[in-house]
Amino acid sequence: MAKKKIGIVGCGAIGSYLAKRVRSDLSGSARLSAFCDLDNDKALKLSRCFRPTPAVVCFDRLVDLCDIVIEASAPESSFDFAEKALKKKKDIMLMSIAGILDRSGRLFDLARKKKARIILPSGAICGLDALKGAMMGGIKKVSLTTRKPPKGLKGAPFIESNNIDLDSIARETVIFEGPASHAIRAFPKNINVSALLSIAGLGPKKTLVKIITSPEYQVNSHELSIEGDFGKIVCTAENAACAENPKTSFFACLSAFSALKQALDNYVKIGS
Repeated sequence: MAKKKIGIVGCGAIGSYLAKRVRSDLSGSARLSAFCDLDNDKALKLSRCFRPTPAVVCFDRLVDLCDIVIEASAPESSFDFAEKALKKKKDIMLMSIAGILDRSGRLFDLARKKKARIILPSGAICGLDALKGAMMGGIKKVSLTTRKPPKGLKGAPFIESNNIDLDSIARETVIFEGPASHAIRAFPKNINVSALLSIAGLGPKKTLVKIITSPEYQVNSHELSIEGDFGKIVCTAENAACAENPKTSFFACLSAFSALKQALDNYVKIGS
């Protein structure tokens, strides 16, 4: 079987990690074909880590060179990347799921029409399989409580627009509470998991999000609570942050690699 050609859009913490794991663990079934990043120097630096050297190209060219596109860039561009890849019948794995939430149905229809796959990794949460299973019955409530150290929230639109001084927070503080539809706009790079829960569950208006911070927090944590006809499920993940980017949980990197590995195996599927 021919090796799948992998293209990575976004050469930050997640993109770099996936590139290295493809080379070290998936060399029998995949090869790195091309990189793309708004910061061309970042893409060139990553490309030089590998032999043979993946091409550094614009996105349109990357799609032409690849079988599977991995988007690890930013929410503001993920929908456009996904749409372009699907139109060319290329599979795409999306990390910036918040960017597609309002138009996810449109992308899903396009994927079916073009017979291409959209791969959405679980990211930094656990319990997604439970949510998907519970949705086959009746669900009454889905809520997500996220706890992050202050540095993991810096730069978020909600923090900036409300002039919140994260450095002055001395104790556990609720920063935000509301539906996922608001949380995603307020914290587009911090609460990406709520977009995935919304797609898999009750939608962004009915998925409840609470964000808490404290200088005592050492890890990023996500507590998922699901209530329905089946009973109640509570799942908590305590995730160490990526050394390269405190806004990203290392587990999100691991989850993405697991999703990619499963996508390359057409014969075995574990979990719902």
